[in-house]
Amino acid sequence: MATLPSNVRRLSREEFGFQRLRPGQAEAIESALAGHDTLAVMPTGSGKSAIYQIAALLVDGPTLVVSPLIALQRDQVEGLAGVEGAEAAVANSLLSPSAKQAALSALAEGRIEFLFLAPEQLDNEETLARVREARPSLVVVDEAHCISAWGRDFRPDYHRQGAVIESLGHPTVLALTATAAPPVRAEIIERLGMRDPVVVIRGFDRPNIGLSVRRLRDPSEKAEALLETIDLVERPGIVYAATRRATEEVATLLTRRGTTATAYHAGLSRGGRDDVQSRFMAGEVEVIVATTAVGMGIDKADVRFVIHHDIPDSLDSYYHEIGRAGRDDEPAQAVLLYRPEDLGLRRFFASGQVDADVVDRLARAVSDKRSAALRGLARGWGVPEGRLTVAANLLADVGAAAVAPGGRVEARGAWSPEEIVAAALDRAEARRRVEQSRLEMMRGYAETRGCRREFLLTYFGEAFEPPCGTCDNCVAGASAPADTGPYPLNSRVVHRAWGEGTVLRYDGDDVVVLFDDVGYRTLSLTLVNERGLLQAR
Repeated sequence: MATLPSNVRRLSREEFGFQRLRPGQAEAIESALAGHDTLAVMPTGSGKSAIYQIAALLVDGPTLVVSPLIALQRDQVEGLAGVEGAEAAVANSLLSPSAKQAALSALAEGRIEFLFLAPEQLDNEETLARVREARPSLVVVDEAHCISAWGRDFRPDYHRQGAVIESLGHPTVLALTATAAPPVRAEIIERLGMRDPVVVIRGFDRPNIGLSVRRLRDPSEKAEALLETIDLVERPGIVYAATRRATEEVATLLTRRGTTATAYHAGLSRGGRDDVQSRFMAGEVEVIVATTAVGMGIDKADVRFVIHHDIPDSLDSYYHEIGRAGRDDEPAQAVLLYRPEDLGLRRFFASGQVDADVVDRLARAVSDKRSAALRGLARGWGVPEGRLTVAANLLADVGAAAVAPGGRVEARGAWSPEEIVAAALDRAEARRRVEQSRLEMMRGYAETRGCRREFLLTYFGEAFEPPCGTCDNCVAGASAPADTGPYPLNSRVVHRAWGEGTVLRYDGDDVVVLFDDVGYRTLSLTLVNERGLLQAR
């Protein structure tokens, strides 16, 4: 911290109790204080909240924090209690209209520093006008991976935050996420309209988390493997499953074996989910069994294990979820129960097609009227607004439309409806190919014979020299030093059919490249050399 300004050192020490900032925190704080749009990609539990809290208190003007979960908003407000000058309020769907107006008035009148709200709140024109009146100096987008259709928790409402930021006069933007592979980072920057951003990527290696995979052949083996694994690890912990039904079945299985376990999924009421979380935090529940689709606002330092009963859809999801283990820096375990056949379910989810009819109808409506409100179209057509939002985002992706705050789609350029539909569906197909390739990288992690930590970190663009000594392959002595090849890691290359990409890792005679348009591909170096498939950019 010696190079940090004295006011940053004093504030971080006296108000937040930090004797020194963690890697990445100082760089992101300094960037935001200098007025640079900043994307901070740091693992769960690394202190991302402190970045915006410290920066906000040293910049004149209030701070708007866009946060997707009410539970997270509540925890962050409670965390600011007692910090001098850090008065905070929320404006979410749980508040009465009068309470929400009181929070907005407090922001506009300068009586609070922080206002926390969900992205959909800014779809309300009156709410946005009140926020604009307050002239925020810093806009924080928490859980920024939600903005990306390639991200693990895609939220269509996040897509409009770039327009919101511009309507506020583009104050300094600070985007925070715990996991973002290169294509997700690029989309966050694009969607938010970040201007010449500083990107801070730090601390993806969590050496206290042991990594292992149990490969299974028969479906009947999974229950026994789960019970054996639970018996070998300390508690408390989290088990992730692919479906609501699976969470209920696993929780019942564990309970019958004497473990206090409870299912957690979107089918529960909000009160029911809050009750499960409260009991888990209080130590009354040893194991939460959750769907991978549910983002939990759990910040429990002593989680000793995360077990994946079913394979996640990507390494982004996997890394985010195992990051809930070992936040106290004590040893923890991340275990994947893997059957190759389980990939079929994930491939099914990843192959979902965009509703071409909705894209066509929206393209024609926008072309005819030059502007249309998504909410009104959804009511008139009897189509879920979320499906229309996905179609609108595709139109925006190809430059045929823009999505304004409040969900109004406005035409851009002189596109014919046929041209819009063709371009939008091509873009959707490209996304589908990338989603499938991300799943193949998850399969590669499960089946690798090398260092799992090296495989995981290079996926996120962070170099690592194996062996790590704490994954199952390294412990068994099966891994070897990282392979090298003709192209430096993270360098740009061009494939004559797939276009430009980034070299991520080598594995024996194979090279893994993340191509901009087709996603992750594994190529034989022998064939690459024989046929001249890649050229350095």
